[in-house]
Amino acid sequence: MTGLRDKVLNLLARREYTRAELWQRLVRDTTNEFEQQQLAALLDDYQARGWLSDRRFAQAWVNSHLRRHGSLRLRQDLAQRGVSREDITEALATLPDELSRAREVWQRKFGQLPQDQKEYAKQMRFLASRGFAF
Repeated sequence: MTGLRDKVLNLLARREYTRAELWQRLVRDTTNEFEQQQLAALLDDYQARGWLSDRRFAQAWVNSHLRRHGSLRLRQDLAQRGVSREDITEALATLPDELSRAREVWQRKFGQLPQDQKEYAKQMRFLASRGFAF
């Protein structure tokens, strides 16, 4: 158990994780049902102590990725990492205006208006791939 505890603390010392990410990463190392129960109890304990928080992870993720991605992409990334809908909604509520962020991303990448329909489509595809809504 202390080896598992040390491994979880070592991971959490490096960066924030969601509970689902830690579970997925550490369940591979367990060999039986008893160890999985110990892991679940350990993660419960860390959540109760505030050392493991999906809400805090969501805030950190949004803050570090908001200059490159739109709300749709951020929402999808957080959902894939196992963050609850409530925590995602709360994290995205603090975002600045989507249009201004899209303009900033567009300005860094292109800097000038499209000259033809083909260039316009290319720029729109780029923004859509970054998770900005039309």
